[in-house]
Amino acid sequence: MTDGGRTERDVPGLLPARMLNEYSYCPRLFYLEWVQGEFRDSADTVEGRMRHSNVDAESRTTPPPPDADPDGEPQVVRSLTLGSDALGLIARVDLVEFDGGRAVPVDYKRGAVPDGGPWEPERVQICVQALLLRDEGYSCDEGVLYFASSRKRVRVAIDEELVARTREMVAAARSAAANGVLPPPLVDSPKCPRCSLAGICLPDEVNALVRDRRSSEPVRRLFPARDNARPLLVQDQGSTVGKKGDRLIVRSRSAPDGSKETREVRLLDVSELCVFGGVQVTSPALRAVVGRGATVSYFTYGGWFEAIATGMNHKNVELRIAQYRVAGDAARSLDIARAIVAGKIRNQRTLLRRNHDSPPKEALDEMERLARSVRRAADAGTLMGVEGAAARVYFANFSGMVRGAATFGEFDFHHRNRRPPRDPVNALLSFAYSLLTKDLNVQALRVGLDPLLGFFHRPRYGRPALALDLAEEFRAILGDSTVISAINNGEVRPSDFVKRGNAVALNPRGRKKFLAAYERRIDTLIKHPVLGYSASYRRIMEVQTRLLSRHLLGELETYRPFRTR
Repeated sequence: MTDGGRTERDVPGLLPARMLNEYSYCPRLFYLEWVQGEFRDSADTVEGRMRHSNVDAESRTTPPPPDADPDGEPQVVRSLTLGSDALGLIARVDLVEFDGGRAVPVDYKRGAVPDGGPWEPERVQICVQALLLRDEGYSCDEGVLYFASSRKRVRVAIDEELVARTREMVAAARSAAANGVLPPPLVDSPKCPRCSLAGICLPDEVNALVRDRRSSEPVRRLFPARDNARPLLVQDQGSTVGKKGDRLIVRSRSAPDGSKETREVRLLDVSELCVFGGVQVTSPALRAVVGRGATVSYFTYGGWFEAIATGMNHKNVELRIAQYRVAGDAARSLDIARAIVAGKIRNQRTLLRRNHDSPPKEALDEMERLARSVRRAADAGTLMGVEGAAARVYFANFSGMVRGAATFGEFDFHHRNRRPPRDPVNALLSFAYSLLTKDLNVQALRVGLDPLLGFFHRPRYGRPALALDLAEEFRAILGDSTVISAINNGEVRPSDFVKRGNAVALNPRGRKKFLAAYERRIDTLIKHPVLGYSASYRRIMEVQTRLLSRHLLGELETYRPFRTR
């Protein structure tokens, strides 16, 4: 059924007790996890699993029947799954203590006993377990919460008041799921900093943008500025990436005598695997990488982004439906495209102003005029014309930022060309844009978007249109900036290129140098001009992709691109 264009969602028949705990704690967290299928580990969730290790293994003991002899021996059953169609609930109970027909569920908690006693989410969750035991015919008038840090059992009475509250929460949670609208984030809540989904939920960021924040005070950054895991890039031809235990093993023929050199990297430290040309990835290694929610990106020998492998990790079909709906709406697509193009032009202008030996005022003024004219573009064709005009002004003055032209003589730049690039600067730009497109493709998949369906770049067979859209605002400040610094600092030299016919490309040595420069650049901390906190460019790319998803779902009225100052 629909209401004003909003579709009531189908929800699973049985609501897990753990999800009811989440709803009681934060309705938005419940919706993200149960409806949109989002999850991310934190130190708390990992520790919680370790604390549960003693009770997660299913018992071989069979629960006694509800009419068992009350004078019989008490029994303990671990990891017991209970479900009820009548109640619409399901739970995996950590431990149940049976004494004849009487049952007491025991739920393990990783922390200490709260000063005021168990919180409502914990009491509601144990009540669900009790109701399921009652539905099986057992007598259950109390439950137990065991707090591992305190090593203390706390009894919870399953009285009528708690049962009524639990039933009320079940109805509210199912209604929220069926409603198809992401609940609003909590406001300045102390719950958010410890939440493992804070970097996905973006509560403070969304609240700031909904209020159209103008304050200079930064919002809370509720996630690490950098990701500890890094990309693993393998380009030595003939190399093989395999797996041994919890590590990836890279074997390459790099030794002068032709023997294979070996290096090992923990899977935990790998955010993605990127392979070039004839590098082989074994099936166990491929399954291990994608099974952790990471990706394997394939590049040609020359550095063109060609393919990506990912697992069935993201279940957020709701977001993709919203993406398809907006992409099919010419007016809404144009609004997003205008924002993207305006952000791109202004970032190009900023790079020109910062790096040109003598920034030409007429070029800066023209680019500012074009950026302002974006909002008046009445259709996609006009917008592409404005973007193209700005690109011509920008690249006409690009050589003024490349001081290596005078030093090395072979870095002269006259105009942008590609397919194939005909000079070293264009070869670097093409490689940088290929890496950037790959990174935004990965971010789109991580968030749950379809990287092939964009709003500015229209769909074309095999083209990652959304990744190209998202890359636009970062082209100058990440791609072009890396090229300029790599040349001006002497990291790449004319000897790092090879020319075949009219095509110029990096040789393996040059690619290694440039890959190092690019990874260093996207790992740089930058202050977000709107949100006010500092994070790496890689993290900012994820934030911007998630903010776009919030716009597509209707939570944010507009999409605001990242603009450097």
